[in-house]
Amino acid sequence: MAELWKYENCLVCGDKNEIGMNLPFTYDGEVARTEYTAESRFEGYKEILHGGILTALLDEVMAKAIFGKKILVATVEIRVKFKKPVKTGQKIRLEGKYAGERGGLILATSRAILPDGSLAAEAEGRFFKLEGEKKEGWLAGLKP
Repeated sequence: MAELWKYENCLVCGDKNEIGMNLPFTYDGEVARTEYTAESRFEGYKEILHGGILTALLDEVMAKAIFGKKILVATVEIRVKFKKPVKTGQKIRLEGKYAGERGGLILATSRAILPDGSLAAEAEGRFFKLEGEKKEGWLAGLKP
């Protein structure tokens, strides 16, 4: 498994963010993965995970899949399709994949999978590749 960059204060993966999720990610050379149990503090409606939080999770697992390729990026656009609600207390599996480059942007996909194997949501993202001074500045805040 490859080591993946993370920012210690990130809402999703940061290990120093007191209100964050502190999720660990794995990468097998193709797919980035994590699991998350929906917390009531992130409800949108009663006992339902907020769609913005689910979007953040889908975004993060896409970025991790790109980081696995040793490419540092910032999100430009995310398109999310919500299929089924994620209930609080429910564990979901998140998977992200690098999908190539087009028009100078990096592409990725992700999905959130419910315990029964059905799809809660899927996303496509476009990311800006950080290079030069921008990359060096961002790398200063990251760690494996």
